Parts: sequence; structure tokens; C-alpha cells
Amino acid sequence: MIRVRKSRVHGKGVFATRRIRKGTRVLEYLGDRVSHAESDRRYEDHDANDNHTFLFIVDKGIVIDAGVNGNEARFINHSCDGNCESVIEKRRVFIEALRTIEPGEELSYDYQIGRDPADPPNVDEIYKCLCGSAKCRGTMLWPAKRPKTRPKKRPKKRPKKRPKKRRAPAKSKKRRA
Repeated sequence: MIRVRKSRVHGKGVFATRRIRKGTRVLEYLGDRVSHAESDRRYEDHDANDNHTFLFIVDKGIVIDAGVNGNEARFINHSCDGNCESVIEKRRVFIEALRTIEPGEELSYDYQIGRDPADPPNVDEIYKCLCGSAKCRGTMLWPAKRPKTRPKKRPKKRPKKRPKKRRAPAKSKKRRA
């Protein structure tokens, strides 16, 4: 169903060898299942300016390190408008097709990498997105960082004085005798 080969987006990519229908579970993201502390220890000397990672956070306790015993899923590239999505079920991660994928088309999904207060100021540049999608937000991080702008002070609007409506004098009702 898939094949790993050179990608125009980044490094290697995963490509469909046949039509993959919407909703198809393409493959499971495999690798060493470790704690967050262990994944941090493994990559503590990793260059902070290198965004290349095979780590997938499953939950508060488990991280999958596809750099060790990983499969083809680790080569699926990020896209802000991917044709696949990651689905976590019972602490396992699966890649499923969001739409029908044609033969030769590269598989991709939104990594939605979380932000951290300890991130360096250039974190958006480090995790720059190369997907080329019309919906590209420019970064693999989620949510996209918004520029810090001060809200413009709006002049206080005074309510417009509306002329008082004058009521027409009530018509007298004459009783007929």
C-alpha cells in the first residue's frame, strides 16, 4: 500500500503505491515505548536547532521513539493540510486516511507539535513548515504563534443622541349615543 522514498517536502517520505480510500487505517506508528524522562535523556545532547525527531507523544506517560525499532510511519512528513491523521487508541498510534489518496501521492498529517514556555525565541524558525499547502500556517507547531501586537485604543464612542420621538396626541374616541 505504501513505499518510502525521497520526498520533495523533507528528506524521506511515504508514498501510496495504490489508491488508499478515505478512512483506511494505513499503518501503526511503531518504536520503543518509553517515558518522557527517558525520551528527554536519549536526546539531551540533541542540537536544539534541529527539528528532526521520531518521537510521538502518546499521553502523559508514554512516548514512542520510532528512531529505535520504528517502521515506515516515522517517515510520514508534516502538512498543515494533510491527507492523513494520527489516531490514538488504547495508547497505540495509527495513521488513517482523511480522504482518498491516489497512487504516487505522498502521505502527510499535521504533527501539531505543542509549544512549551521554555521554547527558544526562534522556535517557529526551527520548526518551519515546508508543506506548501494553501492552508500552511508556517510552522509545525500548534497553535501557530500569533504576533504580539498591542490592541489599538479605540476612541470612546459617545452614544448618538436620538431626538425624542414625540407621540401624536391620542385621538379622542367619541361615543355615539
